[in-house]
Amino acid sequence: MNKLCDVIANLAAPVAERLNLTIWDVEFVKEGGEKYLRVYIDKDGTVDINDCESFSRAFDKVLDEEDPIAESYIFEVSSAGLERRLYRPSDFETYMGSSVTLKTFSPKDGKKEFWGTLSAYNDGDVTIASDGGEITFAKKEIASVRLRVEF
Repeated sequence: MNKLCDVIANLAAPVAERLNLTIWDVEFVKEGGEKYLRVYIDKDGTVDINDCESFSRAFDKVLDEEDPIAESYIFEVSSAGLERRLYRPSDFETYMGSSVTLKTFSPKDGKKEFWGTLSAYNDGDVTIASDGGEITFAKKEIASVRLRVEF
């Protein structure tokens, strides 16, 4: 997360805690000429629309009072989702052994997207296991790692 997202996450954490939620991620991005502040929430069990609405209403008041973002933006609240992005060391520890999709910045063995079981995490380097064996990706190669839901 960048510094602004860290500030937002710190402001959001107490609000989330009061609602028995946690902050999974915060992003502030420009898309189609608009700026979006997105806060992704999580909890034990399933996050539903009521959780998103409750958090949105409560945190919107904090955003108005603290005013951490000078420019105009659209505020969105969402569940972290089943195919959530993993980025903190604790995320990788929690989901070790889970099915993941890993995307690279540049092709590796002619591909930029890999599927497998998360089998190791070491200081940003990620290893996944698949039918073809284990493959390790250096931190600098990895664009994203997400949980993969298989039906």
